[in-house]
Amino acid sequence: MLATAPQEPVSIDPVALRRAFGTFPTGVTVITTRDAEGRPRGMTANSFTSVSLDPPLLLVCVGKGASSYPAFAEGQGFAVNLLHEGQKPVSALFASKATDKFTDTPHDSVHTGAPVLADCMSWFDCTVHNRVEAGDHLILIGRVRAFGTSPSAPLAFCRGRYAAVKDPLPPGWLASSSMIVNYLVESDGKLLLCRNEDGGWALPHAARRIVDGRLPVPGGEGLPLLPETTFLYSVFDIADGDPGHLVYRARLAGDAAGLALPDGVRFFGFDELPYEQILTRETRTMLRRYVSESSRRRFGIYVDSHDGGRFAMVEDTQPWDGVPQQWERGGAA
Repeated sequence: MLATAPQEPVSIDPVALRRAFGTFPTGVTVITTRDAEGRPRGMTANSFTSVSLDPPLLLVCVGKGASSYPAFAEGQGFAVNLLHEGQKPVSALFASKATDKFTDTPHDSVHTGAPVLADCMSWFDCTVHNRVEAGDHLILIGRVRAFGTSPSAPLAFCRGRYAAVKDPLPPGWLASSSMIVNYLVESDGKLLLCRNEDGGWALPHAARRIVDGRLPVPGGEGLPLLPETTFLYSVFDIADGDPGHLVYRARLAGDAAGLALPDGVRFFGFDELPYEQILTRETRTMLRRYVSESSRRRFGIYVDSHDGGRFAMVEDTQPWDGVPQQWERGGAA
């Protein structure tokens, strides 16, 4: 029997290996947590994957040379924020060595306290399920405690540069498994509507409830709202299997007349609302109710149900200044 000579370890060129790894297209995420002093920390990462549905697990890989590595290695919670195609500046910011990345980045806390970016494509708020040492990286396995998503196109990355996804929302794909957040924005007796992709008019929407007081609109900067005058107005579904809708009423901060609105974004007077160009019956019905209730300054909150829905009426006899009002019971719709 011939003796087998031990094989010499194969030398791997790390630069070439990195380039080979980079041929696999990925999305771009910003992973966030808080350090021992409660300060928000975050970094850009594309080593992300789902792991399990039961229990709900995902993983990210954190480089041990990252400045925020100690916070991820010690904290008990973290969030994964998947970026959309318009967030290249956010990706670059969190990949940089900037000392304060959150000052101009709207964010909120959902379950664990980890920062959830307000305008990302999807987000997952996780507690730490396990940590695995793996070479120069830490594999951080998280148990999903809360999540949200939107129909935005993803920011992709391949071969060291950003890439575009040709068909980000195939036919039949459910755009969201949670709620779409719409806003009834009023200014001087007018309501804000935005053109949708079908050429009709719709309420402006956000991926989740806005937390910085600025409502995103297509093709323009965020519009400032008065947060103290933002109230829940309606909760409903449009069709079985579609995401539900949360509708808030709000007021514009300042005068709409002085705003330079982008094409396809317009304030309509109550008597000129284009009901025939609003595609869903539920939205048309809600707008008619809002116009009627606005004349009396007495608003109801509508919640959909299997037997026709319910109204909870809110007395609003004083100016709309955020002062808590008295509730009264409502009957069936």
